[in-house]
Amino acid sequence: MDIKEALKRYFGYENFRQNQEEIITSVMNGHDTMVLMPTGGGKSLCYQIPAIVMDGTCIVVSPLISLMKDQVEALKANGIAAEALNSSNDFNAETIIRRRCLAGEIKLLYISPERLIAEIPYFLKSLKISLFAIDEAHCISQWGHDFRPEYTQLGAIREEFPSIAVMALTATADKITRADIQRQLSLYQPHEYISSFDRPNLSLTVKRNYTTKEKLNYILNFIKARPLEAGIVYCLSRKNTEKVAEFLRTNGVKASIYHAGLASEERDRAQELFKQDNIQVVCATIAFGMGIDKSNVRWVIHYNMPKSIENYYQEIGRAGRDGASADTVLFYSLADIIQLSQFNKESGQREINDDKLKRMQEYAESNVCRRRILLNYFSENFDHDCGNCDVCDNPPKKFDGTRYVQMALSAAKRTHEKARISTIIEILKGMKSPSVMHDGYHLLPTFGVGRELTTKDWQDYLLQMLQMGFIEIVYDENNRVAVTSSGCDVLFGRKQAELCIIDRTENATPKKKRLQLVIPQFSNPTANDGQALIEDKNLFEALRTLRKECADEEGFPAYIVFSDKVLHSLASIKPTTLDAFSGVSGIGEYKTQKYGLRFIKLIRKFS
Repeated sequence: MDIKEALKRYFGYENFRQNQEEIITSVMNGHDTMVLMPTGGGKSLCYQIPAIVMDGTCIVVSPLISLMKDQVEALKANGIAAEALNSSNDFNAETIIRRRCLAGEIKLLYISPERLIAEIPYFLKSLKISLFAIDEAHCISQWGHDFRPEYTQLGAIREEFPSIAVMALTATADKITRADIQRQLSLYQPHEYISSFDRPNLSLTVKRNYTTKEKLNYILNFIKARPLEAGIVYCLSRKNTEKVAEFLRTNGVKASIYHAGLASEERDRAQELFKQDNIQVVCATIAFGMGIDKSNVRWVIHYNMPKSIENYYQEIGRAGRDGASADTVLFYSLADIIQLSQFNKESGQREINDDKLKRMQEYAESNVCRRRILLNYFSENFDHDCGNCDVCDNPPKKFDGTRYVQMALSAAKRTHEKARISTIIEILKGMKSPSVMHDGYHLLPTFGVGRELTTKDWQDYLLQMLQMGFIEIVYDENNRVAVTSSGCDVLFGRKQAELCIIDRTENATPKKKRLQLVIPQFSNPTANDGQALIEDKNLFEALRTLRKECADEEGFPAYIVFSDKVLHSLASIKPTTLDAFSGVSGIGEYKTQKYGLRFIKLIRKFS
């Protein structure tokens, strides 16, 4: 079968998402391939489809047993032959898996990096391997935010299997990390694909300077407004996970904790209860999340600020993986900055970690559309407001700031884009500082053109320019400021730029905060005539109950049977025949045969 036929038959989709088809074609043509795609963006399909279509077995390197288990269960539920070799297998199970691999019956074999290195000389050399897929590839990099030493040995794949294509996949990696991944894996002239980081289904909200009591009450009210929606509360410390979970349990919410201080059995139990929808909330440190593929997480709350935008984006990405609406809330305070700065002091990479923390702080304090900041951070030119964040919901007053933007960009250009932000401000202010005088910047035409503004105002406006994507900071080249293509459009008069009016009164007089709770809304599928279909909320809840029954019968998490997004589609389209049922996006042939009649019978009762 061809790749589109495999997509429809096994996964129930008519079309590929952005870059998926090109990535699949690249690896099937034997090219090493680097894939950067956000959590929930469809990375797994990029190696699962070629594994199904190509001869042999795809070896997938995955860091966690729980993640392998989720992936294998989901593949089996779609009728795809997949297994995992790890320490959870007993001798008999492992023997059967090895025999099936040698017989060519297994299309995808998941394996840890440590196990892969051990299996290369004998077992893997005996297999017909279609390709190698290195998942969570940022773990291989010394600059990665989840550095894992075992990954650094994976360069052996290229040495031992020079003719087999290698695909490296990660959700968040800046330019430095991507280059390090390619170097350490010895990828040969890799084709690089960077998908859009935009997750429009995620709402983005930041809450600043809440007291502990205010945070806890907000979280409780937030959860009670979503009584059936699963979510994660991320905390910096183990103590906070326990405090938040205890508060929620006391107030009738089914919550558990997950952190590195627990015994592995306790962590596994918390994770399994959450996957099976037997608890609503997990209060966790950052150790939780990478190990699950749960698609029906409807919200993520950060009780404390994360240490970097990379961490933050990956963690909020665990909400709404099925594409349906999901909410994210970030609490931020000065105490978080102090604690994270202390962590950075004790790390081996203080300077780069401090830079990342500063960008995270700027995001939390910004009055610019939050999605623009995130996407521009990942070098994605996003030049309009999103309409789905707290800043867009309550937009600040703006003015035509083209003149100020052009002043700053001109100063950066005239330094040949070699100066830092602080030096650019000194040029604009006409300050004869040592750095300005040393490089002769006092002779530039732009020297002193911005005297009318205070240094603090220039800092604020330059931060806005950074967040809107007019400039970028080249961190691995002495933090110099470079002008982007979007910035050049403003500099040369091809478009105007709005800046937010600086309002310093909020910091001087804190206002009492109102809690605004929004129940997630899901976009309805459309009928053949283009009219929006109305979802039957009662049918949706009945479908959710039936899904749980099917999952419990097989020992699967409910989201592996069908995602929330599929249930919303079923509750809107209300198919009453197998043909119509199989036409719903996300339902393949295998699941139509397996579950179709049971779900159709239920839908007919509501029709």
